[in-house]
Amino acid sequence: MGKRPKSFGLLAEYETPGDLYHACEQVRDAGYAAWDAYTPFPVHGLEKAMGLRASLVPWIVCVMGFTGAALGFLMQYWMAAVDYPLIIAAKPLNSYPAFVPITFEPGILFGAFGAVFGMLGLNKLPQLYHSLFNSKNFARVTDDRFFIAIEARDPRYHTEDTTKFLEETGALSVEEVED
Repeated sequence: MGKRPKSFGLLAEYETPGDLYHACEQVRDAGYAAWDAYTPFPVHGLEKAMGLRASLVPWIVCVMGFTGAALGFLMQYWMAAVDYPLIIAAKPLNSYPAFVPITFEPGILFGAFGAVFGMLGLNKLPQLYHSLFNSKNFARVTDDRFFIAIEARDPRYHTEDTTKFLEETGALSVEEVED
């Protein structure tokens, strides 16, 4: 006799973005914490309906951009004033106006790396496997359906109560997904 597969949670299917939006508001207001919405295209304002906080990516980009600019400036200062100082035409060793173009470039480069790797890290990508891939209905998320998944690890999760709650939000179908 094999072990019963562990449940990942429940997957509710919705037909329109409006249905999903209102269901997300209801799930948020019900106090669920471990859940997410899945759509075939961006739905304006969905992050507000889900109660998500602002992204950290802009802060990561800002810190990385300033770090790159500072490193670019310090590299030029070290080369011009410390490593190989040359006095040319009575100009100072730290001629910072000449450093501006090169300071700008590593700032942009580091900011771009911060954006890409910050987004990948915060989104936990690449993710080659997810339990929702076990659902046949979930394949339609890239076509024409909208989904909410409430995970079993949520403190408010109880299979029967959560199924009933999702059905009351107007879901077309609710299925339990194995982990």
